[in-house]
Amino acid sequence: MLLRPVITARLTPEEHFKSWFCLAVHRLMEQATAITGSSEETLQQFPFLDDYVQEIHTRGLDTSDGRDDFSAHECKPVSHLPIRALCDQAALDGAALTLLMTVGLIEEDARFGPFFEALQNIPGQHRPTVALLTALFRDEADCAEVRANLRRLQDLGLIRTVNPEATRLEWAMQPPTILWDVMRGEKPGKIANWARYRPPDELADRRDLILNETTGRALASLPELLTGGQVQCVVVRGPKHNGRRTLLGAIAKSLERGMLEIAGPVKSGDDRIGLIGPLATLLNALPVLVLDIAPGESAEIAVLDGYDGPLGLVLNKHGGVTGAAVERAITLTLEMPDAACRRLHWHMGFAGEATVDSGEIAGRFRMTSGNIRRAAELARCYAAVDQRPHVTLADIQSASRTLNRQALETLAAHLPCDGGWERIAVSEETLLELRHLESRCRHRERLQAAAGASRGGDLNSGVRALFSGPSGTGKTMAARLLASSLGMDLYRLDLSAVINKYIGETEKNLNQAFARAEELDIVLLLDEGDALLTNRTSVQSSNDRYANLETNFLLQRIESFEGILVVTTNAVNRIDSAFQRRMDVVVDFRLPESNERWLIWQLHLSPGHDVDLRWLEEVSSRCVLSGGQIRNAVLHASTLALGSGVPLDTAHLEKAIQREYRKSGAVCPLRRAGPLTRPR
Repeated sequence: MLLRPVITARLTPEEHFKSWFCLAVHRLMEQATAITGSSEETLQQFPFLDDYVQEIHTRGLDTSDGRDDFSAHECKPVSHLPIRALCDQAALDGAALTLLMTVGLIEEDARFGPFFEALQNIPGQHRPTVALLTALFRDEADCAEVRANLRRLQDLGLIRTVNPEATRLEWAMQPPTILWDVMRGEKPGKIANWARYRPPDELADRRDLILNETTGRALASLPELLTGGQVQCVVVRGPKHNGRRTLLGAIAKSLERGMLEIAGPVKSGDDRIGLIGPLATLLNALPVLVLDIAPGESAEIAVLDGYDGPLGLVLNKHGGVTGAAVERAITLTLEMPDAACRRLHWHMGFAGEATVDSGEIAGRFRMTSGNIRRAAELARCYAAVDQRPHVTLADIQSASRTLNRQALETLAAHLPCDGGWERIAVSEETLLELRHLESRCRHRERLQAAAGASRGGDLNSGVRALFSGPSGTGKTMAARLLASSLGMDLYRLDLSAVINKYIGETEKNLNQAFARAEELDIVLLLDEGDALLTNRTSVQSSNDRYANLETNFLLQRIESFEGILVVTTNAVNRIDSAFQRRMDVVVDFRLPESNERWLIWQLHLSPGHDVDLRWLEEVSSRCVLSGGQIRNAVLHASTLALGSGVPLDTAHLEKAIQREYRKSGAVCPLRRAGPLTRPR
């Protein structure tokens, strides 16, 4: 006889689960009685079952008939019952549910292990096998129907085979732990490393979100469209840490659901796919898949089995999705917040506390909304460590630098920046271009509106600069001073970490570096850029074809880049002309003239040196050295001086200059300055 739990409006998920658990115990006891000959013998051999007998009678489980349609025996409860919802969504009848509960008995009470072992007569097998489960339920259905229910439960991910190498009848079945816990009524925040649940009361209200007018209107209309079935999937695109999941959480809350966040790629054959649908149904949650799809790639999203409701997808700006689940999808794009939105985020991040002007911070730090909130919290921590009541601009810069290190340290190296344009000695024309570049960077957000309708629509907030010239002419130094003048961090792209021999991996790494630079608003330096921005060639082999594809990707990614990018090269002729056309500012660096070399010498020599200035004038006039060579000469001369224990003098510097000429294979044009002091 198949028992039925009677559902009332006051029944809790825990009590509902316990009722079906007792039903499964009753089925086992019936089978055990058939083996032992009497219920008394069964209870004598397994006395722990007596507690369940008493509970079955106490609960008053309905034993009036044995129909499989258990829904006819249940009134609609007020609260969400996980098991009831799962059966409705997955079309499971009473027999299938009792079968599932039987498989999971040992998860609740370890004493069922020896009980299963005795019923199966298989030493050491404490989990029910297909043979036992078929025998238990053959009174209500034939073996084919029982096996069909088992297959259905396996397809849903509700049960798994412990020993797939055994024959089919010997398969021991087990429910996944995470599903079983949720069936019991538990709602853990961290379900697994790849799954996180957030209840409705932890989700943001859509009216509290900081959004532009267009996105706000779309968000207000979505709940009705999702409830009515016109829209089945909501795709939210944009940079990381920019409120994509928060937006979907607000949608889930408006639907009176929680949010089930699934992180990482979900590919065909992945065991997690079968768990997502039942988990979302059991938790009454909106499933949200967070996908990181590389440019040029796509992911197929199948309809989730065991779940009949809306789906959320979180994507970056690149990559695509296909499949039955996204046939009725609407896409919302969360762009980088503008200055007004950033000001509100900073204000809320500081919880309204008096601090530096939020408008000034919003203008200086063009970050994603999530990074703004994280930086604001970190800045408050920095102020608290120093026992200061208010946050300063230095605290915000330190917090921003901490976020930068966390996101970029594997792909790029931080370069220290200090000082202004007075620290570099270049021609007036070059300095003018550098100052123009600084101005372009400062006004990059307002430039789109100032450009007018004919051109403004093609612009974004990115600034791309090319520094070309011989080695040692100050290109990298200029990039440092640019970042310092803008009050931003400078990161140099690590080509060894980016370039990969496997097809497509270099593009993925580059896209990741560009994306992090956009989200954190740092100056990205591509030093010796000709290694990547090479000319496209005629296709003679597969290597040529993939090299051209890599170049084409870079062309598109640089054009869409919304940050500040500086590319340096000493071989501009090797760079594809298409890259040069996409550069907003091109600055040419050349070897310094005599007066510029004199200034570079003065910038590098320490104040306490004993170098003859008339001799140094001759050096500036006769020795055609680059800024990098002058720097190396001063460093070597300083080393000689430190070894001698005396201040740096003319003799030390002359030796260093001659050494630089020997390194380059040229003849030093200097006349000897007289007897040289040998270092001791």
